[in-house]
Amino acid sequence: MRYHVRTLAAVLLAGAAVAQYAGRAHGEDGWTTLLDSTNKGDWGEVGKANWEMKDGALTVDRLEGKDIAYLVSRNSYKDFQIRAEFWVDEEANSGVFIRCERSDKLDAKICYEVNIFDKRPDPSYGTGAIVDVAKVDPMPKAAGKWNTYEITAKGPHLTVVLNGQKTVDVDDSKHLGGFVGLQYGSGVVKFRKVEIKPL
Repeated sequence: MRYHVRTLAAVLLAGAAVAQYAGRAHGEDGWTTLLDSTNKGDWGEVGKANWEMKDGALTVDRLEGKDIAYLVSRNSYKDFQIRAEFWVDEEANSGVFIRCERSDKLDAKICYEVNIFDKRPDPSYGTGAIVDVAKVDPMPKAAGKWNTYEITAKGPHLTVVLNGQKTVDVDDSKHLGGFVGLQYGSGVVKFRKVEIKPL
């Protein structure tokens, strides 16, 4: 009898450990990892670029076609928070696209483009801004260091926080749900972590 009790206890403890690990892997606190330092994750591609895992980050530095390239989430999201860790050089043109109406074509007309573009000719919609929706003044610079974006979309309310500093706090209802995209246009761009939490 004692043997059976011990065996049952061991099975229950092992099951609890597995469940606890699985909960963390799938975001027990509500966060889902879209990519991290060891895994590119599961994305669709629009356009072609040399996305590859290198030195603990998803790195890209070359277009393989004429058009800007994107990685696009498999799932669509309505209200959410995103945390994204990224590094860019001075020549980089990139961004985090949210609530994209389509997964096969992305641009600032059918998505919100949270920009990463220190050398944008019009800096009011450069790094830290949402293109054609919310300006930044002065524009923060992201080049040459690891940065963190915290992006929240809840109903029409959009906020962007770059490295702890709020750069956008706006209401806009053009896009109320859709796909998430990571953009590559030029320079060197690295993403070390991207995670999302539905609200």
